[in-house]
Amino acid sequence: MSRETVIQAKEQSVDEVTQKMQKAKAVVLAEYRGLTVEKTEMLRRLLRKEGCEMNVIKNNISRRAAQKAGYQALDTDLKGPNGVVFAYDDAIIAAKVLHEFARKNPKLIVKSGVVDGDFYNPAEIKTIATLPPRDTLLAMLATQLYAPLRDLAIGLDLITKKE
Repeated sequence: MSRETVIQAKEQSVDEVTQKMQKAKAVVLAEYRGLTVEKTEMLRRLLRKEGCEMNVIKNNISRRAAQKAGYQALDTDLKGPNGVVFAYDDAIIAAKVLHEFARKNPKLIVKSGVVDGDFYNPAEIKTIATLPPRDTLLAMLATQLYAPLRDLAIGLDLITKKE
């Protein structure tokens, strides 16, 4: 292959990864060093089941794609063997799946990620992963909004019964 062909192939790879990053609601980096092929395939199946995709991409291509997509903060973690996880349906599901898998397989290290356009370090990714599901959070919010109104209604009812 000629030098120009190689450069064009790499540019095409960068463009493809950039498109995936822009399309995804979340991009999470995880180091998979030490995982067996079976464990890695199991992780990929779990992620696929949740609407995510894990790719092993050369760090140089990932770095260029991240810069092109506006995710320069990921540069520092693009060292060593990394799996790049793209979450297309739910922004936090990739973090949840990776966190659960890492609890059972400590060789998987969640490095960092971009969720809804914001950069998160490993501790923040862990916090996101332990959040309750969206429906539960909405129910908790509704309960908190409803409680003062309920108390007011009870108080008004007691006042009207006294008179």
